Amino acid sequence: MQKVIKSVIAAATAALTLTACASGTTTPGASSAPASSDAPKVKIGMAYDVGGRGDQSFNDSAAAGMDKAAAEFGLETKEAAATNGEAESAREERLNQLIDAGYDNIVAVGFAYASAVGKVAKENPKVKFAIVDDASEASTGDNIMNITFAENEGSFLVGAAAALKTKTNHIGFVGGVGVDLIKKFQAGYEAGAKAVNPDIKIDVKYLTQPPDFSGFGDVAKGKAAAEGMYQSGADVVYHAAGGSGGGVFTAAKAAGKWAIGVDSDQALTAAEDVRDVILTSMLKRVDVGVYTFIKSIHDGTFKAGNTVFDLKADGVGYSTTGGHIDDITSKLDEYKKQIIDGAITVPTAP
Repeated sequence: MQKVIKSVIAAATAALTLTACASGTTTPGASSAPASSDAPKVKIGMAYDVGGRGDQSFNDSAAAGMDKAAAEFGLETKEAAATNGEAESAREERLNQLIDAGYDNIVAVGFAYASAVGKVAKENPKVKFAIVDDASEASTGDNIMNITFAENEGSFLVGAAAALKTKTNHIGFVGGVGVDLIKKFQAGYEAGAKAVNPDIKIDVKYLTQPPDFSGFGDVAKGKAAAEGMYQSGADVVYHAAGGSGGGVFTAAKAAGKWAIGVDSDQALTAAEDVRDVILTSMLKRVDVGVYTFIKSIHDGTFKAGNTVFDLKADGVGYSTTGGHIDDITSKLDEYKKQIIDGAITVPTAP
């Protein structure tokens, strides 16, 4: 069970930014026809983590799941954006404002919402909640679905890819914020790399430490961290840093080295001028988790509690866009099978 991370930054509560999508309208990434206008309308409120829609990573994956469900089921949706340095009360207010607007099914994107979800859910027992990346005591309840992932398993595979592709036997990892969740990515990455080469050198850098969560949205810090690794000899750098990963890609492009994306297939979502340096991405199917929650609301099958999306459930994996790892996918799939079969147990902490 993940440790509760509670931001206590003493900053003024930022104004809430809310956007709405009317039922039946086409949402970004949607492909299916909306449900019949005669069907009851499900209202979904989405509270994003820092970076929001457009971060090309974690939040965008959550948005994709909502967009798919909205297209299929004819939903009404409303989105609320988090800001850097906001107080805990801002997260609670964001959830309450969505509820007050009539959105009685809420998705909270990110572990930073753990305490807020737990509190607001108790105060609103008829509202159904999903929280991504937390299943701690603070965020569990009869009306809460916890959506968690085996990030360590997916990271093991891209760690193995990095070790198989490096020419210098020197790779790196950039974490956005030094919390237990991101350390799961680091642990898996290191384990995968060392499964290929026990003597490989792995640089590790965290951009910020809690309660400062700006490391998930600071491109300049991401760029500087990766530049230092490339200059010291690393030729593949994996980031688990949200929007800061854009800086890692920029540094890789300038250095003529490889980078590894996270959460989404970033060779499809990153700025076009850096896509060719993205070796692969660790896919964390937040979209699948969010879609699963919304579908359960639509179908009347909602079930509270923790649902873990791992390799076996296709909740994590790796991308092959660009063909850069086509020559090693058979080896990666061997590791994947061993993890699913239990022959390899991937650590969850460094």
